[in-house]
Amino acid sequence: MKTTTFDHGDYVEKLYEPDDPPPVGNDKATNGHAAGATAASAGHTDGWPVLDKAAYYGLAGEVVVALLPETEADPAALLLQYLASFGNMVGRKPFVWWASVKHYPNIFVLIIGRTSRSRKGTSAQNIRVVMERTDPDWVRENIKSGITSGEGIIEMVRDARYEMNKKTQTLVCVDSGVFDKRLLLDEREFSSSLNKMKQDANIVSQILREAWDCSPPILAKRAKYNASVSTEPLISMVAHITMDELRQKLDKLAITDGFGNRFLYSCTDRSKLLPFGGDLEVVALDALATKTRLAVQAAQQLGRITMADSAKPRWEKFYRSIEEPTARTQRTAELIDHLTARAAPQVLRLAMLYALLDGSSQMMLPHVEAAIAVWQFCEASARYIFSDLSNDRIADTILRELEIIRPDGLSRRDMIRNVFGGHIHAYDLSCALRKLEAAGKIRRQKQQSNGPGRPGEMWFAN
Repeated sequence: MKTTTFDHGDYVEKLYEPDDPPPVGNDKATNGHAAGATAASAGHTDGWPVLDKAAYYGLAGEVVVALLPETEADPAALLLQYLASFGNMVGRKPFVWWASVKHYPNIFVLIIGRTSRSRKGTSAQNIRVVMERTDPDWVRENIKSGITSGEGIIEMVRDARYEMNKKTQTLVCVDSGVFDKRLLLDEREFSSSLNKMKQDANIVSQILREAWDCSPPILAKRAKYNASVSTEPLISMVAHITMDELRQKLDKLAITDGFGNRFLYSCTDRSKLLPFGGDLEVVALDALATKTRLAVQAAQQLGRITMADSAKPRWEKFYRSIEEPTARTQRTAELIDHLTARAAPQVLRLAMLYALLDGSSQMMLPHVEAAIAVWQFCEASARYIFSDLSNDRIADTILRELEIIRPDGLSRRDMIRNVFGGHIHAYDLSCALRKLEAAGKIRRQKQQSNGPGRPGEMWFAN
C-alpha cells in the first residue's frame, strides 16, 4: 500500500492508490472493508457497513494509515476513537452554533464487535499509545472508566464545594473539586454499564444525555444535602460491546428516550491476522503525537467554528436528505429513526473535529464531506445491528433467544422464568408468540402429556 502525503489545507480525494489492495486484508467477507466502497452501499453481500475513503481526510486519516499495517484493529474503530480522544483533549472552547445551541467537540462512540475477538480493545490501545505521547497528563488524569452511577460521573468533574462555618458565618471550601473538567469515559465493558442503567433510581442515562448536550451547562446530583455540581464539563465517551450484547441490553426505552441516538455506532471486525503482533516504530508514533499536539494547541485558541460558503451547498443537500418528511419515511423504520434522529448535530460535531484537526475556524467542504462519510457509516452500522428489530420488545427477545441461545427450543414456562425472570404477563407472552408464529419466524411443537391436563408445547425458531 502506498501512503499518501497529507496536505491539511487541501482536500484529499483518494487515500489509497486505485491499484493497491484493500488496506485491511483480502478476505472481504471476513473483514468487511474494501478500499473504494461507499458507505451508502454497505459494501458486502451480508450488508456489513464500509467506511468511505472520504472519512480518512487529514490528520485523522494519517493516523489510521500509519497504525493500520501494524495492528489487527478495524480502521473505522481507530478513526472514531482518535476523533473522540482529540475532541476531548481540545476541551470546551471551540463550538458550532446550530439551532440556538452550542455544540462542542465531544462525541460518544460505541465500538460494536461482530464477536468478542473483533479487536475492540486493540483499537483503543493503539490510539492510547498515540495520545500518551501527545499529552501524558491528559491520559493519566482525564480518562476514566467504570461507570457505576450518575453521581459517580458528576464526582469526576465536580465543582469546588463550600459549606457555611457556623462560628465565623463564612463559606469554607471543604472540597477543592476538579479543575480540569475534560473527561473521556473509556468503557471497555459497556454491557455491565447498561445493566446498571436499568436499576431503579440509577440516573446514568440521564446524566450522559445531559453531558452530550452540554446544555444546560450544569450537571447536578439532585440531593438536599451535599449536592455535587459540575459547571461546564466536557464529557466524551468511547464504549465497547459485542453486537449480541447490545441487541439484548439496549432496550426500547433507551432507544426512544434519546440515550441511544447520542452515540455514533461503529460495526467493528478484525482487519487482519498478525501472528507476531505488529510493531510500529517509535519515530512514527512520535511524529503522529507531535502533529496531534500542535493541532490541539491550535484548536484551543479557537472559539466559534463557522461553515465556509463552499461547504454550504453540500450541507444543505445532506440536511434536506435527512430532515424532509418524505426522506425520513422512506429511509428508516421507527426504531432506526430514533437511533439516527440526531444526524444533523452529529455531523456538525464531526465536521468541526475535522476542521480543528486542520487548525481551521471554518468547516470547509472536505471537512463536511468527511463528516458525512463517517455519519453514513455509523447509520449503516445502526441499521445492520437493529434493522430487524420491531417495536415489540417481547417478540424480539423471544426470537433472539430461540435463534441464538436456545436453538433446542423453549417452553412457555422456560420463557417466563428464565428469559423474562418472571416479569411478564402470560397474555403478553401469548400475543408475542402468536405474532411470531403468524410471521413464520417460530413454530410450535406439542409435547406428549404424562398425566392429566393439557399437553405441553415447545417453541423453536424457523
